[in-house]
Amino acid sequence: MLNTEEEKKAGRMEELKTELASIAAGENRLGHEVNEETKIVVDFRGMLREFRKDKLAVIAFGTLVLLLFLVFVGSLFFNESQVLQIDLLNRYASPGKSHLLGTDEAGRDVLGQILLGARTSIVAGTAVTVLTGFIGIGLGLLSGYYGGVLDVLLMRFVDSIMFLPASVLVLVLVAIVSEYNFFTFILLMSAFSWAGKSKVFRNRTRVEAKHDYVRASRTSGTNDLLIMAREILPNLSSLVIINTTMSLARNIGMEIGLSFLGLGLPYSMPSIGNLLRYAISPTVFENYVWVWLPASILIFAVLLSIIYVGQALRRAADAKQMQG
Repeated sequence: MLNTEEEKKAGRMEELKTELASIAAGENRLGHEVNEETKIVVDFRGMLREFRKDKLAVIAFGTLVLLLFLVFVGSLFFNESQVLQIDLLNRYASPGKSHLLGTDEAGRDVLGQILLGARTSIVAGTAVTVLTGFIGIGLGLLSGYYGGVLDVLLMRFVDSIMFLPASVLVLVLVAIVSEYNFFTFILLMSAFSWAGKSKVFRNRTRVEAKHDYVRASRTSGTNDLLIMAREILPNLSSLVIINTTMSLARNIGMEIGLSFLGLGLPYSMPSIGNLLRYAISPTVFENYVWVWLPASILIFAVLLSIIYVGQALRRAADAKQMQG
């Protein structure tokens, strides 16, 4: 009898130890997950603190906000059809009260074209950046998280896209498409610009997928898409911000460059590239500087501000990582 009671007590003790161990494991895992979530917020705030230490970056950010405000609010005061209306009697009119920045060779208001064209270029560049980011980041997360055959197939497809001369193909596609609109142009610009992005995020996702917080979520039965969107992607937030800002500047510049070559947006839409193309003429370049110089200064300031903010964010993220 004594042996039986001792065996029962020993069995109960073992059960209590097992329950306590499982509770402790659950608390440790929960604490680890909370610490990971806290680390995400702290790292992001730390990156912003590092960014604010760069006075030139803060000035560039303020300049960018001011220019975007002027472009998007100022463009509301101009009617696109009226701005593009030809008025040969006011051909190359000097800046004055009726036309603050003068007119071009067709008598169209330069200020209206600058504001409307800058708005169009920024919207087009932003749309391409969002579209390519969605595709590139999404495929990178899938490939890096699952690995295996899916990773091999996706990366071979990405390699084949990256091997192609993307800029040349975009030029060819824009040239051979007889009729296209704003949305078609965005799709053409986005066709090959996502491949490099997907490879960068695939490599970072492979590293993140090996961490304990991902394994804990898998063990607890969390959906894979939720793990990628709610846990892995926030840890890549600094990379997303940096990559997005640099891509935005590149895409805006690409749209302006294509319009400058006559292969950009349809002629029925105002474009900064069309104004800059007037500078090809020596007569316009020397005698009618108001046609191309204000547009050049505006777009140069916007692109320079975006690039500097992106580089400052990269330096801030690197500094934060070196601090631990």
